[in-house]
Amino acid sequence: MNLPNRLTMFRMVLIPVIILVYLFPYASAGIVMPVYNIGGISLPLVNLIALVIYIVAAVTDALDGHIARSRNMITTFGKFADPIADKLLTTTMFLLFVSRGIIPVVPVIIMIARDTVVDGCRMMAAANGKVVAAHMMGKLKTVFQMITVALVLLNNLPFELLRLPVSEIMLWLSAFVSFVSGVQYFYSLKDDILESK
Repeated sequence: MNLPNRLTMFRMVLIPVIILVYLFPYASAGIVMPVYNIGGISLPLVNLIALVIYIVAAVTDALDGHIARSRNMITTFGKFADPIADKLLTTTMFLLFVSRGIIPVVPVIIMIARDTVVDGCRMMAAANGKVVAAHMMGKLKTVFQMITVALVLLNNLPFELLRLPVSEIMLWLSAFVSFVSGVQYFYSLKDDILESK
C-alpha cells in the first residue's frame, strides 16, 4: 500500500477517535471538561479537541490527493477509498450533530441520499469496467462540508458574534451542492445505469 492510500486509511481510523471524543460520558466518568465563553458564546473544550482531530483528517485528505497526483501514485483503490473516507468522516460528524439536536436532519438526509445514489452509480460503472474519479462538484461538496463541520464545532464563531448564521447557510449550501453533484454523477453515467440487455 502506497503513502496516499495509507493516509486515506489513517483518515478512516480517526473517525472512531472523533466519535469517542465527542460522545464520551465525561461527567459520568468524573471528568470535568471546561467550557470557554467567548463574547457570550459557549465553546466546549470537547469541540475544540474534535476540531483538531477533524482538521488533521482534512489535511490528510488534501495531502493524499496531492501526493498521488504529483508522484503518479493514483491507484484504483485510492479512487474508491478516498471518496469513501471523505463521506464517512463528514457523514459521521453530521450525524453526531443531529444526535445532539445542533443541526436539522433534512440537509443531512439530502447529503446521505446523494452519497447513496453516487455509490450505486459507481458500482454499476465498475460492473462495466469503469472507475469513476471524483468530479469537481463532488470535490466542492467535500470542501463545503468540511467548512460546515468546522463552523458547527466552533458554534459558528466568529460569525455568531455578529449574529450571522454562516454555519447554517453553509450547511444548506452543502446540501444543495451535494444534490447538484449527485445529478451530475447520474447524468455522466446514465448510459451505464440505464442500459438494458
